[in-house]
Amino acid sequence: MPNIAVIGTGYVGLVTGACLSDFGLNVICVDVVPEKIEMLCRNEIPIYEPGLEDLVQRNVYYKRLTFTLDFKKAVEDCEVIFLAVGTPQADDGSADMTNVRKAVADIAGYMNGYKVIVNKSTVPVGTGRLVRKWVEEGLAKRKTSIEFDVVSNPEFLREGSAVYDFLHPDRVVIGTDSERALNAMKSVYRVLYLNEAPFLEVNIETAEMIKYASNAFLAVKITYINEMANLCEKVGANVQDVARAMGKDGRISPKFLHAGPGFGGSCFPKDTNALAIIGKTHGSPVTLVEQVIKANQHQKELMVSKIEDGLSGVKGKTLAVLGLSFKPNTDDMREAPSLTIINSLVRKGAKIMAYDPIAVDEARKCLSGHEGSIGFCADEYDAVTGADALIIITEWNQFRNLDFDRIKQSMKTPVIFDLRNIYTRSSVEARGFKYFGVGV
Repeated sequence: MPNIAVIGTGYVGLVTGACLSDFGLNVICVDVVPEKIEMLCRNEIPIYEPGLEDLVQRNVYYKRLTFTLDFKKAVEDCEVIFLAVGTPQADDGSADMTNVRKAVADIAGYMNGYKVIVNKSTVPVGTGRLVRKWVEEGLAKRKTSIEFDVVSNPEFLREGSAVYDFLHPDRVVIGTDSERALNAMKSVYRVLYLNEAPFLEVNIETAEMIKYASNAFLAVKITYINEMANLCEKVGANVQDVARAMGKDGRISPKFLHAGPGFGGSCFPKDTNALAIIGKTHGSPVTLVEQVIKANQHQKELMVSKIEDGLSGVKGKTLAVLGLSFKPNTDDMREAPSLTIINSLVRKGAKIMAYDPIAVDEARKCLSGHEGSIGFCADEYDAVTGADALIIITEWNQFRNLDFDRIKQSMKTPVIFDLRNIYTRSSVEARGFKYFGVGV
């Protein structure tokens, strides 16, 4: 079985390394940030992901999983090298490939034999060919010739359930033109083959495109139901009933048909923008995706208008916000709807009292500069004390069974903006609250 190196210890890299080591493989995780490696060597996890801490600790104990800053040793000792570095959104909306190029240059500088270089990061279509070119350039500088292959193996991990998704994938996509590389990847994923996970063997460009096409389609679906929700409010329909009926159609399915304040996170915003740039670059605009990007931003801003209209203005009012991360079971604040909503409300003169079970530390960083207008609370009941309204932005499970009698006694005025529709209007209004949902 090949030794594995994973470059990058973020959400994708750390989950990949930990899960592969749980398959019985020897895995070295590499990062350039000393603080992260020091934490991991102390069995401390730098990100919040359910189930990951136990997985890491177990495989470190059995010496299948190690962490290092020593890029050279990792490359020399391993045959299969996963690239799981960040590809953040650049100013023009494209994927910033700086981290990928630096990692590839380092790999080329230390290669000592045949390597399979696996793109796990989400990268623009054509990156596999670029990686090959960059490695060849690096080897030319060393005046040496070493065999290697490049594989595209995109991840489909949902934050909050990434460990489960890796171990129970809907599909595993392997993009390569090399039989040798394909056999190496089958060896890496032998456990999933034995568990009869669906495998798709395609060329590199197709594998790269599958990731963007999948994420963009889900973003389209979310945006579609959000726009239906907005229309439902105008015509007196209920979007939850509409979505339930749509979901019964086998051609549609009920997944991702939940109206809300717009999508966020590390994938959908970045990947839709990158796909739009790829389309323009190749003279084949994906105009539907371009409109999704605009509509999603509008949806976040529409939530602010909903709150402002429902309260006849927010200036001088105290608003309790429950849920800050872009989705439950993660501390990820990237492109979270809460950021747009809170920043806008503060600019309009509101005071925010916020609570999130996990993401408060990350939220403090993202919302710095508003210290006098934003307070972070110990729990949901602390947040609502003296509030003019309660705003639910992220649907953490603990918010689904709030003690409304206690909340009503604590609030200045009993008003709820349920931006995830986790309650029904009738049940909340029966407790004496004024209720605002999305499309209901």
